[in-house]
Amino acid sequence: MTSSSRREWLIPTLLILLSAVPLAAGTLRVGELAGGAEITPDNARFFSSPVPVVLHIVSADLYSVLGAFQFVPGLRRRRIGWHRVSGRLLVPLGLAAALSGLWMTLFYALPEGDTGLLTVIRLVFGTAMALSIVLGFAAVRRRDIARHSAWMIRGYAIGLGAGTQVLTHLPWTLLIGAPGEFSRAMLMGAGWAVNVAVAEWIIRRRPAGPARPRPAPSVETR
Repeated sequence: MTSSSRREWLIPTLLILLSAVPLAAGTLRVGELAGGAEITPDNARFFSSPVPVVLHIVSADLYSVLGAFQFVPGLRRRRIGWHRVSGRLLVPLGLAAALSGLWMTLFYALPEGDTGLLTVIRLVFGTAMALSIVLGFAAVRRRDIARHSAWMIRGYAIGLGAGTQVLTHLPWTLLIGAPGEFSRAMLMGAGWAVNVAVAEWIIRRRPAGPARPRPAPSVETR
């Protein structure tokens, strides 16, 4: 593997590493539900309605890992068929993750430490993720690749919010202690905000694609 190829794989490797803690936590949660673990105040809502949380974990995990490989330029160029097939999988996976997250936010009982503010933040970013994926899909249907790429990057960035939230919580917990209700909402929101800011930076620094050809004006003869 050349140094150029290694650089291409650096970003997806880092993205998968960013997802490692949420992936592990999700796997443990599914194992807990499947194994009939002891019901506690922390997990009672999941046992009472397990389908949304299992759907959310499975779809978000697959979306995070599969989506990381979309950031390998050589893979997109050399295996365009793979890029298209994986893209067709990522759209329903991303929508399932976003919509199941919204369902849980609206209908699960609030766990201890959550507030109405955090509920609003989750609803905003969950809706933004779903909307970004829909707009990205609509753009590629119009063959508008630049907008398709931009919206998909935004949706993926929001989807990886749980990984960045580990990084926003860790320094606070180590230096100050367990966050309170307001602090927790701000730290959760910061994880999503950081990802969105990085996504916008990536989108704006990418070279503009070739202009889409305009249809020739029709000439009406009489």
